[in-house]
Amino acid sequence: MIFILIINYSKGYGQTGNVTNSSSVTITGDEQISAWLPLLKGKKVALLINQTATVGNKLLLDTLMNLHVDVVKVFSPEHGLRGVADAGDKVNNSTDSATGIPVISLYGSNKKPTKEQLEGIDILIYDLQDVGVRFYTYISTLQYAMEACAENNKSFMILDRPDPNGFYVDGPVLDTSLGSFVGMQPIPIVYGMTPGEYAKMLVGEHWFNNAGQLNLKIIPCLNYDHTRKYIIKQSPSPNLRSMTAVYLYPSLCLFEGTVVSVGRGTDIPFQQWGNPEFAGKASYSFIPVSNIGAAHPLYENKYCYGEVVATSATEALALIQGKLQLSWLIKAYKWYPDKGKFFNSFFEKLAGNKLLMSQIEDGKTEDEITESWQKDLQVFKQTRKKYLLYTDFE
Repeated sequence: MIFILIINYSKGYGQTGNVTNSSSVTITGDEQISAWLPLLKGKKVALLINQTATVGNKLLLDTLMNLHVDVVKVFSPEHGLRGVADAGDKVNNSTDSATGIPVISLYGSNKKPTKEQLEGIDILIYDLQDVGVRFYTYISTLQYAMEACAENNKSFMILDRPDPNGFYVDGPVLDTSLGSFVGMQPIPIVYGMTPGEYAKMLVGEHWFNNAGQLNLKIIPCLNYDHTRKYIIKQSPSPNLRSMTAVYLYPSLCLFEGTVVSVGRGTDIPFQQWGNPEFAGKASYSFIPVSNIGAAHPLYENKYCYGEVVATSATEALALIQGKLQLSWLIKAYKWYPDKGKFFNSFFEKLAGNKLLMSQIEDGKTEDEITESWQKDLQVFKQTRKKYLLYTDFE
C-alpha cells in the first residue's frame, strides 16, 4: 500500500493529486511538519538519514527530538551520518553524541537492516538528498531498507526531496546480470526520479521481496517539477561539493572504472580529470593530496595532466545539454598509451553493461554509442511515467 499525503497550504487540508502551491519556493517533504508529525504520534521511530536531512538549519533528528517524537535509533548510509567518510570506506556503528541515540551503519557488510535492528520500532523514515544517478548508492540503501521493512511488517515513510539531475533521463539501462550495490535495477545512469518516485517504482515493479506488503507513506515536495534546476542545500557526500560537480558527476564518475583520476583529493573533485601519463597531451594539471573524503586518493602527491571540465554550474549545464557526455572518456582513452590497462573491473558495473567498454575500444563515436541505448531508454521512460509524482520535462 502506498499512501501519499500532500498538504495544500492555501486551503489547509490534506489531499491527493498534483503537487502545487501558490509560492515558487520548493518545499521538501521534511519541511512539511504538519503533514508527517500526526502520523508519528505514539510511534517508535527510526531514521535513515545523513547530514542532508535538515529542517531549516537543524538535523531532522534534532527536530524530531524537539517535537518529542520517540526516536529510538538512526541508520546511516555510505559516508556516514555526518557525510565525511571516503567512498567505499567502512563506517562503524556509533552513538550520536548530542542525543545518545544509537547509529547503525548501512554500509559495508551490513547494507540491509536486520530483523534484530528493526525490533522495537514501528516506522522507519527515509530522508536523504540524492543526486539521481544509478551508481550513487543511496537508492540501493533505499531499496534494502524498504525490503527489510516489508519483511518485518514495519511502516516506511519517505520525506521526499528534489532530484538535482531530474530534468533529463539518459545512459545505458542496467543489465541486471551486472547488478551490484552501484546498480541494482534496470534503470539508466540518469533516471530522472526523486526518492519518492523511485520508491513507487520499486514497489510497483515488484523489484524487491514482499514489495506488495510494504506500508509506504510518501510526503512529496511542493513547488517542484522535473523542469526545475533544483539547487541542493548541503553537500550530499564529501566529493560532491558543488552543483557543478553534481551536474558533471553522471558523466565523470565513469572514470572511476579507469586509470583516470576525477580529482578526488583536490578542491574540485568531479570537475576535472587527469592522469600522470597525459603529460605532453595537456598543459592543465592537478595534484591529489589526502583530505576529508579522500584519505588516499588515486595518484596521491603526483601531477595529473588533463582537463578541468567546468568551473561553474552554468558552464556545466551548458556542456552536458541534458544528456550523458562521453567525449571526455573517449578522449582520455585515446590519450592513454597502454590501451589494455585503461579500464578496470569496476567499469562494467558503473556502465551497467558489457558493451560500452568494447564500443570505446572499437573507436565508436559518441553519437553511435548513445544511439545504441535509445531503444532500452524509451522502454524505461514509459515505465517511469507510471510512477511520477511531479510534472515531467517532456
